[in-house]
Amino acid sequence: MHDSDQDIMYKVQLGTWKKIIGIVFKSKKRIFLLILFSGFVSLLDSGFPLINRYAIDTFFIGGDYSTWPYFIAVNILVATGFGLGIWGFIYQAGIIEAEVSFELRRQAFKNLQMLSHTYFDKTPQGWIMARMTSDARKLSLIISWGIVDLVWAIFSMIIILTILYITFFKLAVIITIALPIMLFVAFVFRKIILKQHRVARRYNSQLTAQYNEGFLGAKTTKSLSIEDTNYLEFSDTAHLLKRSSVKAVISSALFSSIILVIAYFAVATTMISGSIFVLEVAITIGTLQMFIAYTINFFEPVMALSRIISDLQNAQASAERIVGLIETKSDLTDTPEVEAVYGSLFDDHKENWEPLKGDIEFRDVSFYYLENEHILTNFNLKVNAGQSVALVGHTGSGKTTIVNLLSRFYEPTSGTILIDGKDYKERSIHWLHSKLGYVLQSPHLFSTTVLENIRYGRLDATDEEVIYAAKIVGVDDFVKKMDLGYQTFVGEGGNLLSVGQKQLISFARAVLANPRILILDEATSSIDSESEIIIQKATEFLLNDRTSFIVAHRLSTIVNSDLIIMLDMGKIIEMGSHEELLAKRGAYFELYRNQFIKEKEKVYEELI
Repeated sequence: MHDSDQDIMYKVQLGTWKKIIGIVFKSKKRIFLLILFSGFVSLLDSGFPLINRYAIDTFFIGGDYSTWPYFIAVNILVATGFGLGIWGFIYQAGIIEAEVSFELRRQAFKNLQMLSHTYFDKTPQGWIMARMTSDARKLSLIISWGIVDLVWAIFSMIIILTILYITFFKLAVIITIALPIMLFVAFVFRKIILKQHRVARRYNSQLTAQYNEGFLGAKTTKSLSIEDTNYLEFSDTAHLLKRSSVKAVISSALFSSIILVIAYFAVATTMISGSIFVLEVAITIGTLQMFIAYTINFFEPVMALSRIISDLQNAQASAERIVGLIETKSDLTDTPEVEAVYGSLFDDHKENWEPLKGDIEFRDVSFYYLENEHILTNFNLKVNAGQSVALVGHTGSGKTTIVNLLSRFYEPTSGTILIDGKDYKERSIHWLHSKLGYVLQSPHLFSTTVLENIRYGRLDATDEEVIYAAKIVGVDDFVKKMDLGYQTFVGEGGNLLSVGQKQLISFARAVLANPRILILDEATSSIDSESEIIIQKATEFLLNDRTSFIVAHRLSTIVNSDLIIMLDMGKIIEMGSHEELLAKRGAYFELYRNQFIKEKEKVYEELI
């Protein structure tokens, strides 16, 4: 799913902000303190023109300095109160910002753990990364400090209007007339700014995705010599981002400028009208100065409100996107009845989990990734517990699809998959995955030590159990040569290790997990001959007394399988043991002979 599609899906909804507000108000105590400190600062801020009015009328016009010491004391108290109030709201807003950012990322990441392979197939990595990083940070920043500005602005406007109407309502009317004009301008600009920020966020996501692909595909870029093409594509997206961002900034600046012009028209009107009232002795000079100060000060909170509106319009796109990520539902879920018995991913009921024997049956299973492009149609297969099954065939024959359906990474579009005679949808996804071992062609290692990477096979395993599993598959042989041994960091994605070493670690994980169903998906296709010999021994250990599926690239690795299935376009064309299929002299025989000849030619070329 592309970013443009995401923008179409997530419309402006109150539900989006309801979710965000729910997260913000998780800490009601901090919100209360933030409002209290912000309100306190606005009260003190509004008191300065009153203090100055007293000074002008008493000290400068009246010439009475008897209360001078009290005047100084009041100013010192107000300054101290300012310091305390500002410290308070900065402290509370900073903590709220960190907590909101943490909670948004926690909920988003938790939901990512529950989404199926289909979501990751359709959603670019850059889109997800942008949601988890820039969107979460921007949203938490705008919300936490937006609350400060909002409380300060509202309190200040209410206090100022109250004082002005009590003092001299004829001048207060000027501000009252200007306020709805400003609100109308804000309403007109709202949709324009929001639309422009959405466009900018979409290009930002595309740019993040290109960053990500540039890092992950750096070696491929170098090998294909396409640096210039990548640079031009990146420059085009960056230019579109710059242009859309500039448009959004111009609209925001224009909005603020119009508000400012209206504000100073009101100030000028107040000065002219106030001067007339002073000449008529309706008000004092101190009162006029207070009205002018309040008129100027009044539009500071109005400007703050306009800035909040602009920020919230900017944040709307981020809010829609990250809430969309948090609330995205997986297309693979357990029924409420299954969840009641087996539990969920984060709240399992292991006491109700029955053991898995290993009988597997595909019954009239059909499946497609894209409509009208069927991979399997009415596929049938029965495997007894403990059997080793090899799946062979050309690319696109359906080998990986079969093991992915068995693993319930995807579900059949029709038909049934039974495990131990029971539809696997009647048991939980987590139950199945906990009893499943899956060794990939390109295993992923986490950025931690060798020891901890193996321990991912079973998180409660002791160090001794981890090392024992490592010794079985030959990991111990190369780890002993490392300076830090099992405490050696493997680098990002295991890039400090060879392909063979990473594969051996993934086998050690499978040994440690001791699964009832084992899947080896092209597990030896990317390793050297020396590592293959070690992995063959590890494979023999793993296949013992458990149901296994081997997606084979090298046919030499599956000659001892109990059952070899030759696939073509999602259909079984041959099935039997290695000897039986060779005797048939059919498709498997031809495939095996061609591969055998190629391997002999390769050995001959190496000898020459």
